[in-house]
Amino acid sequence: MEKNTCAFTGHRPKSFPWKYDETAPGCVQLKEALFAQIKILVDRGITDFLSGMAQGVDLWCARAVLALRAKNPNLRLHCILPCQGQEDKWPAAMQEQYRSILQRADEVLCLQEEYSDDCMAKRNRHLVDHAAVLLAVYNGTRRSGTGMTLRYAQRQGREIFILDPISRGMTRIRPASGQ
Repeated sequence: MEKNTCAFTGHRPKSFPWKYDETAPGCVQLKEALFAQIKILVDRGITDFLSGMAQGVDLWCARAVLALRAKNPNLRLHCILPCQGQEDKWPAAMQEQYRSILQRADEVLCLQEEYSDDCMAKRNRHLVDHAAVLLAVYNGTRRSGTGMTLRYAQRQGREIFILDPISRGMTRIRPASGQ
């Protein structure tokens, strides 16, 4: 676990009421809330951020870190890819955004060459294993990658911030004492 590191997890756009419309008021407000929370973490001493680079929350958080890094060169963005070509079937504009983020990242780590049924779960565990803090956008859906990542982070004793995508309320879960 890296002391000054935060990992991101969150749902794909299809899980939100606005789907893929990033100009929808709810999406804009969620991205603003994410930016504000990342800024709070930076002010608290977090310098390294891990993004799994999935559509939605992961990419929004990566863009926020890059924007903050423009004013604070001490910040580092680490892109943790589950496999080569995770973006291959995405719309062209989304692929372009993805590749632009990768080009500006401080590190790009690809965990395996080929897609496998468990590569996303492996990526999520890697994110948690290498971060002290997890920032999650979570709608409460237990049977989701985000839900599984949150439960894993709790078992690993990570500090967790959960942002509700609709109310934009923040919940903080501190690690159990002794961890």
